[in-house]
Amino acid sequence: MSPSMEERIVEKKELLYSRETIAERVKDLADRISCDLEGRDVVLVGVLKGAFIFLADLVRNLKIPHTVDFVRLASYGSGSVSSGTITFAKDIETDIRGKDVVIVEDIIDTGTSIAFLQEHLKERCPASLRICALIDKTERREKAVTADYVGFAVREGFIVGYGLDFDEKFRCLPEIYVIKEGKR
Repeated sequence: MSPSMEERIVEKKELLYSRETIAERVKDLADRISCDLEGRDVVLVGVLKGAFIFLADLVRNLKIPHTVDFVRLASYGSGSVSSGTITFAKDIETDIRGKDVVIVEDIIDTGTSIAFLQEHLKERCPASLRICALIDKTERREKAVTADYVGFAVREGFIVGYGLDFDEKFRCLPEIYVIKEGKR
């Protein structure tokens, strides 16, 4: 019996960031956000599904009052390459007018989804709109998007773990891995 795609990927993953490195970086990001937005009315908008683990750890480390809401966008479908079409499956329920909003994203890749979300939220007149990305990957960037807070800058590679998935698998890994070339 030949191995499944998932089994081949498990064999070909390489550790990129340990859980200790991730925890330290998330704490640093939370400290910066807390400092920058102290005394403000802060709303964190997590992008489902990938950012939920990162967002949970981030909010536990924040030292400022805040509220949390979620959106759900999809641009990958089943696979590792963006389809280029964004699906807006869930919008925020919080009124963000006049509030300081931080979009919390797992990965900025092509930039298409985050640029779409940024424009959508700007229409709701927040006091400020910032982006916090766990991974800022520039390999396939198509839209000029700049994150205000970046956990890790990565030039290339397909990344899984700590919320990042491949076809809905590998999100639960506590570390971040890169899938070696040829097994995506």
